[in-house]
Amino acid sequence: MRYSPLGRSGINVSRVCLGSMTWGEQNTQADADEQIAYALEQGVNFIDTAEMYAVPPTPDTYGKTEQIIGDWLSRNKSKRDDIVLATKIAGNGLSWVRDGGDITRQAIINAVDNSLQRLQTDVIDLYQLHWPNRQSPHFSKQWPGMIRFSDANTEQHTAGMLDILEGLNDCVKAGKIKHCGLSDDTPWGISQFLRLSEEHNLPRMASIQNEFSLLHAKDWPYLIEQCIHEDIAYLPWSPLAGGMLSGKYLNGARPEGSRWTLMQRNGLFRDTPQSQQAISQYVEIAKTYKMSAAQLALAWCDQVDGVSSSIIGATTMAQLKDNIAAFNIELSEQALTDIGTVFRQYPMPF
Repeated sequence: MRYSPLGRSGINVSRVCLGSMTWGEQNTQADADEQIAYALEQGVNFIDTAEMYAVPPTPDTYGKTEQIIGDWLSRNKSKRDDIVLATKIAGNGLSWVRDGGDITRQAIINAVDNSLQRLQTDVIDLYQLHWPNRQSPHFSKQWPGMIRFSDANTEQHTAGMLDILEGLNDCVKAGKIKHCGLSDDTPWGISQFLRLSEEHNLPRMASIQNEFSLLHAKDWPYLIEQCIHEDIAYLPWSPLAGGMLSGKYLNGARPEGSRWTLMQRNGLFRDTPQSQQAISQYVEIAKTYKMSAAQLALAWCDQVDGVSSSIIGATTMAQLKDNIAAFNIELSEQALTDIGTVFRQYPMPF
């Protein structure tokens, strides 16, 4: 296993981050125990979760994933220091989470305490904002005209960011969190948090996790360039595009127990004719180089300059083993050329 710095935190994290959002819905405690044990054996030291999980998010599944991890930690106390544990505070819009309200200083303080209780630990290594209070161009809202940035009140949002940093600072001083990060944010968001943290001597964002894959690479080059020069760890989530890049959903297939058999909060917005066409070609390339389509997609993501650690998720041990093995694959120049040919044809298929 290879490792990368988590920004300026002084922590090195494995190039594979074990995602957990299926635990508590598609996966049981026993499943999670097995996944964690295997991941640790392979050198994975980074686990990512969120108060909102499991997914799809519902009032019934809220907090379940943190509870599952907490249950494992309660039985494996000696291994706590071997893990960089990351979780996230949910943003606005979920009626069952703080009445759907914004992230604020007090919301962070309360949410951190609740996450610590569910996780059964004294400290969170990386505490992330799941999405910003303002509307951001994620979850298929990257197309021109879908968001009017000029409608946002700049002073109001920057004041809210300062309030958030003060809440994070309270938790750092209390020894409840070590480092802070962003999720589903933008270059402007990163810039404001960095400026405010420097001006007010408040915690500096160590990382950002955004959706990034062969089907959704809009963060390249502008946001990733900023991450490199500002020492912000870039953590792709959904490097398999919600499982699509494994090829298992081609031609309308819906494997039993798979995520797409469940109700999706935002619908199957990734499932477009263009996505299907791109995936079918990636599947053929993977066959040529004798690897699974999932491994092709993950190995590609891992080699992108600026990527620090890719967040993977699996519902079966076979998937987990296949995924982790991808990070030992070095794609040849010809393979990268073949992938690039398809990528240029379908640069943003959903």
